[in-house]
Amino acid sequence: MSNPNPNPNIYIVVDQESEEDSEETEESEEDSEEEEQEESIPVMESPRVSGKDGEKGVEGRICSSLGESGENSQGKEWNRGDIDGLFCPICLEAWTTIGDHHVCCLPCGHIFGFSCICKWLQQRGTTRKCPQCNRKCTLKDVRKLFASWVVAIDGESQQIIRSLKAKCISLEKKSADLSNKDAEWRKREVEWKKREAVLQQELHQLKEKTNFLEQLLDVQSGKSGRAPSMGGYQVQSLGHSPGSEFNGQGPFILQKELKVDGARLFDVDASSEILLMTRRLQGLGGTHVLTKMSLVVPYERQDISLPYGTKAVRDLRICPFGRSLALFASLGKKLSVLSTESNNVILAYDLPAAAWSCSWDLNNSHQIYAGLQNGSLLVFDLRQTARPMESVNGLTSNPVHTIHSLHNSIAPSRVTAILSASSVGICQWSFGGSEERPFLLSETGYQGVCISLSYCPISDNIIASYRPRIDFPNEMASSQPLLTPLIGRGVQGSHVHLKRAGSNSYQKLGVTCANVNDIRLPRSTIMNIENHGCLFASGDELTGELVLQELPSFTVVQRLKLPKHPIHDVKYAQAFNGGLLGCLSEDILQLFRNRDLK
Repeated sequence: MSNPNPNPNIYIVVDQESEEDSEETEESEEDSEEEEQEESIPVMESPRVSGKDGEKGVEGRICSSLGESGENSQGKEWNRGDIDGLFCPICLEAWTTIGDHHVCCLPCGHIFGFSCICKWLQQRGTTRKCPQCNRKCTLKDVRKLFASWVVAIDGESQQIIRSLKAKCISLEKKSADLSNKDAEWRKREVEWKKREAVLQQELHQLKEKTNFLEQLLDVQSGKSGRAPSMGGYQVQSLGHSPGSEFNGQGPFILQKELKVDGARLFDVDASSEILLMTRRLQGLGGTHVLTKMSLVVPYERQDISLPYGTKAVRDLRICPFGRSLALFASLGKKLSVLSTESNNVILAYDLPAAAWSCSWDLNNSHQIYAGLQNGSLLVFDLRQTARPMESVNGLTSNPVHTIHSLHNSIAPSRVTAILSASSVGICQWSFGGSEERPFLLSETGYQGVCISLSYCPISDNIIASYRPRIDFPNEMASSQPLLTPLIGRGVQGSHVHLKRAGSNSYQKLGVTCANVNDIRLPRSTIMNIENHGCLFASGDELTGELVLQELPSFTVVQRLKLPKHPIHDVKYAQAFNGGLLGCLSEDILQLFRNRDLK
């Protein structure tokens, strides 16, 4: 096979004689054998065919014309591939792409220089035939070939080329297979690294748990005088309660203090011994998630991603019937039900407006409620997922920031009563009876703006918190712009204590002054504690303490000093091993145990 030609325009002639050419040649030889012997030139054999031993064929003559040494202009030895297809077989001179000696061919396919073949045919008169195959032709049959280099390739070379192409295709396929295997191995490597990181974290948690149990064993056996620690936080001993102003005589003692970045709300599942928090992760966009935390050492946590479009969670309630469910309302116009076992949202209701509050029905395990930003209240049944059962407009368009389902120990079982709180005050809603229109509780009087509502279903005690309303005279409002208020300052408000006296009546038991925030909506809780009666827990905005007051006298029983301020949420779980009080303040969650717990 000849060397590659840098010019892409190559005319390739395959040296294969057809049966038709052979038949015509045999007929011509029978007609005039003597004339053919005289007219044939001694160059009929292809330059690729070698002569006998000791004789020179055409190739030898071409090499002789180039020099007896058989070398080209670069001093390299000539081989058959270098000269094959470059020279006219009549004159043994190289043909050209222009001029008189332009490369041309006859109908039979044989190639010659244009001037040589024309002269040859003109000299033969009427018996014009191809010099090589004796096939009849005329001057009109001569066709010029416009190719820079004519190279002849035999059948063996073609077979070699096909073999090389097949090998190239095979190599490309093997290369593609190797690339795919390499990508697969890289993917597996990434998965193995992730699995390794998870195992390392689990190992670290197990080591912490083992150290904690060892320290606890040492404490129980009297080998160590300090309380066991876990995760860098010291669990306070049972004989000391920091922040108590009554010399350790308060009902609660600090058990655990945990750092929870971005947490704003939480609730406790006493039956499963878990705590569920709403958090906003740090970083661009601030993704909202739920975090499930075990209340058993080492307090393992797990983040739960929320569906797209959920946005910030405004209220969170654990199911009171021990069904491992949680209800949460969000600003993304969603009311969702989460399974705390599978950590998946199993129901999601679309709402006409942003949800500010939610609640389970204490008398019907299938019924839930949602308070909306536009002041309306919606009732849903878990067995009907298409739309709400009822939708009732409120007295105003102010957001319903708190909802509590009332226990039906007083009201008839077929009637469901709901207490809601908005800025205008406390409203009662009744469903299942003749009247469903809410009415405002007049027993609270004119206290200002309602900012919080707490309810205890065991004792039917209700505490409504207020801050003063800022009213401007019409002349002042029109004559000068309003001044920007100081954000986050403490103002003097009030707590109003009510108790249900009938299905639609309430008794006012007392009022006390309180230091509340001028813009935030605080959270508070009412607790029934053995040996301490009914206590109300709320935050003091000026001192930065969690204040426990006895009802109905509002006598301060205990002040729990908090590491940070302000307070975001307060919850109490009565059935959790005698009682657990949780307080969330600026990324710090404190868990307090009942002191009487043995």
